Amino acid sequence: QVQLVESGGGLVQPGGSLRLSCVASGTFFRLNTMGWYRQAPDKQRELVADISRTGSTNYADSVKGRFTISRDNAKNTVYLQMNNLKPEDTAVYYCNARAGPPYANYWGQGTQVTVSS
Repeated sequence: QVQLVESGGGLVQPGGSLRLSCVASGTFFRLNTMGWYRQAPDKQRELVADISRTGSTNYADSVKGRFTISRDNAKNTVYLQMNNLKPEDTAVYYCNARAGPPYANYWGQGTQVTVSS
């Protein structure tokens, strides 16, 4: 079992920055791909960015050039640096981790990010 705890959300003005963190704990063999998803009101959850254990990254087109995902394997932590935030980035951001073997998918509780003046 893996527990994921997110932190770093909040209210920020357009153009501002936030850094999200997600710490994984529990019993697992290895954390594989970790990532961030978001869900805005009345919309489906979507991938924001993910990162493999070896550091390969993948970003949604809407955040390329503004967001940076990174991880610290020694600390079982994944980060999301969000710069030049826009109102359309407002959503609940969820941390995701794929662990194994045995392979399983885990989610955090989510952290609210609100971009508004």
